[in-house]
Amino acid sequence: MLDIIIRGGTVVTPQGAGVWDVGIQGEQIVAVGAPGVLTEDAHRLIDASGKIVIPGGIDPHIHAKWHLPAPTGGVEGLSAGPEHVSMAALHGGTTTLLDFANWQPGETLQQTIEKRDTDWRGQCHTDYSFHVMLMGDVPPEVLDQIPETIQSGYPSIKLFTTDITPSRKGRMVRFGTIWEAFQRIARHNGVAAIHAEDNDLVMHMYEKLIREGRTGFENMAEVHSALSEDMAFARVLRLARHVEGAALYMVHVSAAAGVEAVSEARGRGLPIYGETLHHYASFSSDAYKRPNGQIYHTYPSLKGEDDCRALWDGMADGTIVSIATDGICTPLQVKVQGKRIDDTTGGNAGVEPRVGIMYTETVAKRGMSLEKFVGLTSTNAARVFGLYPKKGAIAPGSDADIVLVDPSIDRLLTKEDLHETDYSPWEGWQIRGWPVMTMLRGKVVVENGQLLIGPEYGRVVPRKVADAILSGPAV
Repeated sequence: MLDIIIRGGTVVTPQGAGVWDVGIQGEQIVAVGAPGVLTEDAHRLIDASGKIVIPGGIDPHIHAKWHLPAPTGGVEGLSAGPEHVSMAALHGGTTTLLDFANWQPGETLQQTIEKRDTDWRGQCHTDYSFHVMLMGDVPPEVLDQIPETIQSGYPSIKLFTTDITPSRKGRMVRFGTIWEAFQRIARHNGVAAIHAEDNDLVMHMYEKLIREGRTGFENMAEVHSALSEDMAFARVLRLARHVEGAALYMVHVSAAAGVEAVSEARGRGLPIYGETLHHYASFSSDAYKRPNGQIYHTYPSLKGEDDCRALWDGMADGTIVSIATDGICTPLQVKVQGKRIDDTTGGNAGVEPRVGIMYTETVAKRGMSLEKFVGLTSTNAARVFGLYPKKGAIAPGSDADIVLVDPSIDRLLTKEDLHETDYSPWEGWQIRGWPVMTMLRGKVVVENGQLLIGPEYGRVVPRKVADAILSGPAV
């Protein structure tokens, strides 16, 4: 007897979308068959008629329990932790989160991972893993620990080409060190995740605008500009061309220039993958002029309307392969306490609405396929970061991480619909389709708006990147 059969829904599988029955035993999917094929009894039959059945969402870029620099006279602290963020994620149909283990001088990379895991283990409703983040002057002996880190199940290494703000000196990794890191990552089957902005130009623009007295955050797009993205992407991607097997994941692409650079590299057959945020694609820098305009900001800044259009086009043509949030969950009071270009809080509350917003914007509004939508919100991140096919697929042998989306839901989104915090950039957004049931490893974890598990249910997931991802643009 099966534990669960899901019947009557349009199921998005690796072979395409169709009306299938899905059989679940324990934590795994054991069968996907034509309607009526699964004739045996089940402890529970879920009627998915009229629903779309998709693999659980994967958000490959969040920051939970993250240090928040304080503006002058403001409050320094931490963003919401894994317990809270993962709860909101499940309500929104996301079942796996990838955060960051931030290396500090004096630590080994193993110590960095172990320290970060203490923030998560037993305190997360979803499954999870970490990218290892290297910052500043990384000594050779730490670079030499990259192979062991990859082999231990953490194959993604994040690097910065900028300090981001003047107050965050020490984030930027010099290009010689990046080159050394690329070599080690490539030789040992890892992926480099790159925050690419031109540091000289960014810091020049901070100095220029401060000198001119134009310090309001509404000027942020002049600092973290499309030109900066263009210059940094070109340099990083050219460097990768000189390291055999270097696979790069360009985080939070925000400008048309970034889309173009990724597209050109992929056209050369290089294993380059672009990420953007539903946030960047949906809001332009004009949003900064709205009341509490800080709620729309993350780093790099929002760009122009043409850049938004380029991001949607990049999703449609496959240049952009995944949608993340760069999520930093804070109360409104904290999010809006910085009012200058050099002290505005980054990140945004977007983990919960990500899947629903993306269904609305890709399938309902733009006519993209269900397969494209699932790729952007789940499957492609699973493949790039070594979770596939355990995660990101509805197929026999995969974890039974499954979400039911109701496409008949058509209403304006309110912050009261959400569980992340007391504000939402998506307040008043028209949604057409929304997750109504979430399963994680064979257990119904959200049903009828109720969370049915505790934070001890989530577990860390070891990862190994497939050869296909490393040898060319496989997704």
